[in-house]
Amino acid sequence: MKLYNLKDNQEQVSFAQAVKQGLGKQQGLFFPQDLPSFSKAEIDELLALDFATRSSRILTAFIGDEIPADVLAKRISTAFAFPAPVTQVEDDVSCLELFHGPTLAFKDFGGRFMAQMLSEVAGNQPVTILTATSGDTGAAVAHAFYKLENVQVVILYPEGKISPLQEKLFCTLGENIHTVAIKDDFDACQSLVKQAFDDEFLKKTMYLNSANSINISRLLAQICYYFEAVAQIPAEKHEHLVISVPSGNFGDLTAGLLAKSMGLPVKRFIAATNENDTVPRYLDNGKWEPHRTVATLSNAMDVSQPNNWPRIEELYRRKGWDLSDLAHGSVSDETTEETVRELAKKGYISEPHAAIAYRLLRDELQDGEYGLFLGTAHPAKFKESVERILGGELPLPKELAERADKELLSHFLPADFAQLRAFLLERAPK
Repeated sequence: MKLYNLKDNQEQVSFAQAVKQGLGKQQGLFFPQDLPSFSKAEIDELLALDFATRSSRILTAFIGDEIPADVLAKRISTAFAFPAPVTQVEDDVSCLELFHGPTLAFKDFGGRFMAQMLSEVAGNQPVTILTATSGDTGAAVAHAFYKLENVQVVILYPEGKISPLQEKLFCTLGENIHTVAIKDDFDACQSLVKQAFDDEFLKKTMYLNSANSINISRLLAQICYYFEAVAQIPAEKHEHLVISVPSGNFGDLTAGLLAKSMGLPVKRFIAATNENDTVPRYLDNGKWEPHRTVATLSNAMDVSQPNNWPRIEELYRRKGWDLSDLAHGSVSDETTEETVRELAKKGYISEPHAAIAYRLLRDELQDGEYGLFLGTAHPAKFKESVERILGGELPLPKELAERADKELLSHFLPADFAQLRAFLLERAPK
């Protein structure tokens, strides 16, 4: 597999290099040189397979023979060891539930696959994973890499801006997991990560790698659950399928669009954001004008400068698609709360991120279409908000219950790169 840097097309790397390197020069994202596609007959064959076998075929189409097929299949089976069920909410709407993994969020798919790939390609070389999280990435990455040999993980998150239970999931582990609460917002955390990758001495000394959706391995993994969703939907609905994706850093939507480019039957996508609406405004007026990030109920989507957007623009350019065809919208906290209550009355307990995707889907779905919205996190991860909105108690799943009373082990830093740099160098591999 060959990939090129979106900011410097002359920089071309293999899949293994992209996994180990994370970002290219000038903080550029890597993008596949070849965009594989399947015929309708091949798609039908794929949809008849089990999740892990199908995922091996999909990922082999991208990775090629760079990783032997039997090795890749084994790694995928280890990574995707939990289901992604489609649950019906209304006659014409279902939810793809991506929160049945060990940290109860969709990031488990990408985080665990990346850990498997890095273990495969890094050999005995030490690696420092440096990533920023607005909530779910931190837990998925921490648990995926917890106690792995030759790997240490440093996770930056905005202090006081993720849910208490999200924080407990990854800030109580210790061992090779170092968590840092930054006294600013998520965009400041992402900026610090990018500065670290621009520091050549730091990058080489720490053997830096990033584990959020800018890493190509995480992005490719996410393609697989879109196929799994369609496999569970009746065949007669495939050509009328509309998928609404709650969007923050836009990795999830990028993966869905890559699935569509491979031939997966999806009529259209909806990019659903909260009040951090840089992309919806851009699609409306053609002006890229990020505002200051605002804190919302759907904190994992509190991103004003989404990292993956350049990949979406590149995919649309390569495929000859028109960005004006990408449905989009933003939802206020007030409407989000109303929607969580509306879903509960229908017998479906949800949380703010999925509620935003449902709201825009329900509002835009046309006669004859079938809607699917992504449930990206278990409602209990937002226990305080959901209980307040619904006025009832939400039981904790065991994954959260066993960490709820553990002590937080986080460090606290201002949004200052010099201080972060010193913190990292203190932990440089010996």
